[in-house]
Amino acid sequence: MFHVSFVISTLLLAGALRVPVPFTTVAEGQQSGVEERREVVVRTAAEWKVLWRQHAPDLPAPAVDFDKAMVVGVFAGVRNTGGHSLKITAIDREGANLVVSWHETRPPADAIVSQVLTFPFHLVRIERSTGAVTFRQAPAVR
Repeated sequence: MFHVSFVISTLLLAGALRVPVPFTTVAEGQQSGVEERREVVVRTAAEWKVLWRQHAPDLPAPAVDFDKAMVVGVFAGVRNTGGHSLKITAIDREGANLVVSWHETRPPADAIVSQVLTFPFHLVRIERSTGAVTFRQAPAVR
């Protein structure tokens, strides 16, 4: 008879089981110095310093202990109006790898929105991992 933890371990190694990974928002909003669409994985303080300088050079970078954690995030790039947002909705462990799911919310066509360029983004902190990280975008929500 198999032990339950052995079966779960086997499924995790085979990538057949998704395990949710808890995450905490580090920064989220409508304005960023990163003007192109990007999906990022930051594993070192040096990488964090470079990314934060591109994203928000006039603000201090939030503290992250890169011995225990890492940052993943998505930048939507430029949007022509207000009313857009971006959200990381889930992070799942599949074997040794991570899958980051996210979606963008767009304003309805008839919405009254500010006529200003926006740059939606979402950055989150998770437990440190050495596995590959992939991103999956869900269809935009209106």
